[in-house]
Amino acid sequence: MRVKRTVNAVKKRRSILKSAKGYRGAKSKLYRTAKQQVMKSGQYAYVGRKIKKRNFRALWITRINAGCRQNGISYSKFIAGLKNKGIDLNRKVLADMAVREPEAFAALVGQVK
Repeated sequence: MRVKRTVNAVKKRRSILKSAKGYRGAKSKLYRTAKQQVMKSGQYAYVGRKIKKRNFRALWITRINAGCRQNGISYSKFIAGLKNKGIDLNRKVLADMAVREPEAFAALVGQVK
């Protein structure tokens, strides 16, 4: 007797179509095209998670640089000065300081100078 995959096949199709909900046209209605698009969407999402990290780091560096320039120092000299002084703050925290607490950031730049 052969194995019929009725229940499993229906469950699999339902999960794919559920994942494809909101896609335009056939991509949300037809199983084959939905399956292809869900796979491609997964690839885009994977790559996007990597790109997001790069984008945020670039944003932080831009904000730190702007804060440094206002206080008369370049970004590279500021970061090098932090390393030499042994001040261990990451770029996310530094960028937040530069935007929300300019006085504290200016004091930090003063220490580095």
